[in-house]
Parts: sequence; C-alpha cells; structure tokens
Amino acid sequence: MPTAADTDTPAPPAAATHQDAIYATLRQWVTVGRFLPGERLKIRTVAADMGVGQMPVRAALQRLAAEGAVVNVPNAGVAVPRLSGPEFDDLLQMRMLLEGEAAERGALRLDAEGQARLQALSQRMAQALARGDGDDYLAANEDFHVLLYKAAGSPTLFGLIDTLWLKAGPISNRLFDTPEASAVLNDAHEDLVKALARGDSAGARRAVEKDIFVAGQFLRRSLAAAGKARR
Repeated sequence: MPTAADTDTPAPPAAATHQDAIYATLRQWVTVGRFLPGERLKIRTVAADMGVGQMPVRAALQRLAAEGAVVNVPNAGVAVPRLSGPEFDDLLQMRMLLEGEAAERGALRLDAEGQARLQALSQRMAQALARGDGDDYLAANEDFHVLLYKAAGSPTLFGLIDTLWLKAGPISNRLFDTPEASAVLNDAHEDLVKALARGDSAGARRAVEKDIFVAGQFLRRSLAAAGKARR
C-alpha cells in the first residue's frame, strides 16, 4: 500500500526552485526600491550582488520584464522604467482605492496578535526615520502593509496591490530626497494602529489613504525635479 509520502506531488526540480528563489528576491528588491528609476541592471553585477550565476538572473529579469517591472533596452539589457506624471497619478489613485479597501477588510479580521505586530512595526518605522535609515523604514513599511492586507483574506485583492507595488517600488526611495518627509511619514501608521485599537475599520481605510496620499506628494515633487534635471 502506498504511503502518504508516496502519493504526494513530487518536489519541483532543484534548478527550478533555485531560479524561482532568485526571481522572488529580485522582485522583492524592485518592490522595496532597491533599484532606482532609469537604472540599468547589468546581469553580471546583479549576479555578483546575489552570489549566483548569470543565467538564472537573466531568466528572472525576463520574467520581471514580462510583468512590466523592468524594460528591455535594445543593445543595453534591461533597465528600471521611469514613470511619467500621469502614470504616477494613475498609480497613486489605484493604490488608494485598492489598499484602502484591503485595510478596511483587514481591520475587521486582524486579531490581537496581529495588531500588536503592527504596533511594533510602526515603532520600528519611527525609529528608522529618527536615525535616517530609509532602507529599514521601507522594509518595515512593506511588512506592515503586507500583514494588514493579507488579513483581508482576499488573494485576488492582494495580488492586484502587489502588482501596483512592483511599479511603485523604484520611486519609493525618492521619499528621502525631501528632508521634511521624515517628520510626517509615520503619522498615518500611528493613526491606523489607534483606529484598530478602537475597532474603527473605516478609520483604518482613511489612515492608509492618508499614508499613500502624503507619500505621493513628496514623490511627485521628486518626480518633477528628476524630469527637469533630465532636460
């Protein structure tokens, strides 16, 4: 008689798993803004940074190109796309719409442990801003929103949001081009934690919309300045 192990789906080939891991890492790097708009991604350099071979990196970058996260440049490999003003505004509006919905749904389902984790992440973001650590702020910010939105219980909604993050990620590091941004970037997260504590799901939606809107004002300013610099 076959055992449970005998009837389980076979594990994927090691090579495929390795390639998937490299793709997932690169996708996450794009999402958190490790690469800047307009930056050319050299396969040799990326592979060296990751400590892997060039072939799986090339395959991963082509998967990202199919998703619109990077673009193929003739005779120059791939590069991170730049957003135009109208593209950025459209992206901002869609994020407010979808992430506001996910926040409200998530607030209704998040348990006490989840709320405590969000509070800890909000504190971590405040500390990162205080010491000028943009990378840690962005990493904690991603963890904060992923936890809240996944609590909504809608993989379809989260998948749509994740696609938008992939397009917004490269410009996210521009938040810190404006010194005064650090003073207000965490306000909406603190508002959201307070809304959760009082069971205010609509307040959680407003806090997320505020978070995206406020960050968007600083990013729009940086986008405009970058456009002028290229002229």
